Amino acid sequence: MALVPETNPVRRDNEDAFEPRSDPRHARARGLGWSDQGLIDTFEPMVTDARRARLLQVLDGRLTAVTVVLDAPHDPHNGAAVLRTCEALGIQHVHVIPREEEFLAARVVSKGSEQWLDIARHRTAQAALTALRALDYVLIGSHPEGELLPSALGAIPRVAVVLGNEHAGISEELESAMDARVRVPMRGFVESLNVSVSAAVLLAHATQGRAGDLTPPERLRVYARWLLQTVPRSDEIFEALAPR
Repeated sequence: MALVPETNPVRRDNEDAFEPRSDPRHARARGLGWSDQGLIDTFEPMVTDARRARLLQVLDGRLTAVTVVLDAPHDPHNGAAVLRTCEALGIQHVHVIPREEEFLAARVVSKGSEQWLDIARHRTAQAALTALRALDYVLIGSHPEGELLPSALGAIPRVAVVLGNEHAGISEELESAMDARVRVPMRGFVESLNVSVSAAVLLAHATQGRAGDLTPPERLRVYARWLLQTVPRSDEIFEALAPR
């Protein structure tokens, strides 16, 4: 899919732009000796029954069979929109290759969606490829002349949808490593879509009909992290009650 910049992009130096990262509280708690089950046993009673039910409902639909790779994203509006789409569709892991500039997102667009995701940064394309191949992903690049249609993505057992820079597209290094390319068919005069719109179309097809697939250990990890996100001042609590 060819990419076009936003008409009114969020400037990278705008105060609304921030660097989205997975919340560090879970890692700090594990460093203090907490197990995921221990965190769950401690913090689950601190949330309401309705909130607990909602967390578990979303957890049941979480996917690892579909992921997205952002190659050198530039516009914080686009980056935030992709994160929000991933969260809404149940995609747990997002991979980013920042290259020359850090990955930024716009708060007004992300609406806090990043806090529920696991965002992995790779400093080089090769590092990203090594990590994705180790996880058995089939790499599908977005391209205006792709041989696949979006509907084909749902039949791939483990698929990583690769989206390129708003101006330059996917780098040659990544492009040469793609297993296939996918296009969004155009029936109008417009020949391309914004990267965030392309992401929404492709990921909606890729996730359609898939059941949640977190492994038991991954499910415990994600649930424990989400509980820490939910309980106010959870970091003070787990530091005070850390296993001795």
